[in-house]
Parts: sequence; C-alpha cells; structure tokens
Amino acid sequence: MIAGIDHVQLAAPPGSEERLRAFYTGVLGMTEIPKPPVLAARGGCWFGAGPVQLHLGIETNGFRPARKAHPGLRVTGIEAYAARLEAHGTPVTWDDALPGHRRFYCADPVGNRLELLEPDPSP
Repeated sequence: MIAGIDHVQLAAPPGSEERLRAFYTGVLGMTEIPKPPVLAARGGCWFGAGPVQLHLGIETNGFRPARKAHPGLRVTGIEAYAARLEAHGTPVTWDDALPGHRRFYCADPVGNRLELLEPDPSP
C-alpha cells in the first residue's frame, strides 16, 4: 500500500545549485535539507516546506527542463506568492481551468515548470 509521496525530484544542469538555492529558499521560502554525504557528492540540492520535499538532482547527460510535467505546490496566500515571484523576475501565468482553485504556473531558474495552487474559498 502506498502511504504518501516522500518527495518529488526534478532535474537540473551541472553547476546550477546556487541559482536553485536562491530561488527555492529566497523566493519560494523553502528550507534547504542537508543531503547525506554520499548523495551530496553527486551535486544537486533538496528543499522542504512542512511535509513537502523537492529534490533537484543533477542531470549530466543532456539536461532538459520539465516543461509539461511538474509538481503542484499547494500554498496559502497565492496572490502574495505571485507578487513575490514577479518581484524577483519570475513571470507567472494564471490558469482558471481547475474548478474550485486559483492557480498559476511559473518556471524555476533552470526552466522546470511549477504549479502553485490554492483552494478558492468562494463557491
């Protein structure tokens, strides 16, 4: 039986860790999770917020960002998140196609697609 999702991993190109740290901690407000030493030697970085974990692993053979596949990150205060991202130079694209939710898409510094969504309190 599957009990939950432990983490979601996205790929990143070699040498992108500092840009990823600045975005995931400084802009999204996540906390960096130390990687075990044997895994840290591979590069990349891990981030968490509450029970959510995103792992960014280094793809050494022809990195291509995930432009369709994406994690959906549930947030509170979605308007503030959109404003914060835009203030840091990350464009957001609002999408009203999911009933009962407000959501937008953006890309991390290496081009991976992210969805941020919040249940709409209005019926």
